[in-house]
Amino acid sequence: MKIIDKVSQLKAEIGKVIIGKEDTVEMLIIALLNDGHVLLESVPGTGKTQLAKSFAKSITGSFKRIQFTPDLLPSDVTGIQFFHPKEQDFQLRIGPVMTNILLADEINRATPRTQASLLEVMEERQVTIDGETISLPNPFMVIATQNPVESQQGTFALPEAQMDRFFMQIPLSYPTMDEEKQIMRAYRNGTPFSKLEAILSLEEIAGMKQEVKHVTLSEDVEDYILKITELTRNHDEIEMGVSPRGTLALMRGAQGKAYLQGRSFVTPKDIKDVAVCMLAHRLVLTLDASLKKTNSQVVESILTQVEVPVETGRASR
Repeated sequence: MKIIDKVSQLKAEIGKVIIGKEDTVEMLIIALLNDGHVLLESVPGTGKTQLAKSFAKSITGSFKRIQFTPDLLPSDVTGIQFFHPKEQDFQLRIGPVMTNILLADEINRATPRTQASLLEVMEERQVTIDGETISLPNPFMVIATQNPVESQQGTFALPEAQMDRFFMQIPLSYPTMDEEKQIMRAYRNGTPFSKLEAILSLEEIAGMKQEVKHVTLSEDVEDYILKITELTRNHDEIEMGVSPRGTLALMRGAQGKAYLQGRSFVTPKDIKDVAVCMLAHRLVLTLDASLKKTNSQVVESILTQVEVPVETGRASR
């Protein structure tokens, strides 16, 4: 089955539960194929948790969820060495991070100490407990959610270092009236979640992860990416621009976009399509700019300032 058909099938399956979010599902697939983590942000009730659970159920891997709260401890996330009375010995109990898809629900409700327990697992795909290092399964993906309207009410904003570890941030908007009507009809007799079937196997995902790396970029497209990220570092409205990790994320996101479109090369449009999700959360605006604009608006403005190369896709490497 062609990759486009497989992706369409996956979107259709998740679409039984999550209505009108095909583009968001595509971005989740791009993140999965690039070993990336995703931060979903929107107001309560828009389906962040349900989307993460539906995405996880659509593949054959394992899934675990952590409800982040102020009293959650780092050991509740990563695991702990505990004394077994019967065995009279210390034993290792690995936490819920030992999974393929980890849902960190309402991540900004936990304290910074607990949030930091995900730094190692997100960057190095391993967890260290009392000096013992354990590798995590492949694939391993964190899907975190947060509610922006409660940023000052018992929540702890993620530090820049942790935000930069998220491959992308996806804002979820309200559904249209037609989409909400479909939601009402789909959920009239209960939830369709229980009927979801796995579409992608771990073996298929592993193969796709290798194939996406072979999507090529011409030198003009490489320069286009570099000009965008460089402008974020020399911009009057930006206090801290995109790091080299962000540059690589933009490149890989564009490769993923091209791959899911069935192409073997990246075009400037691929870059523009993913740029806001890949870059906006990595920026720190100046105080004055933050009062007038959002990070996404600044990224969109930057995209209009950088000259778009004429790309044929032939002279690629």
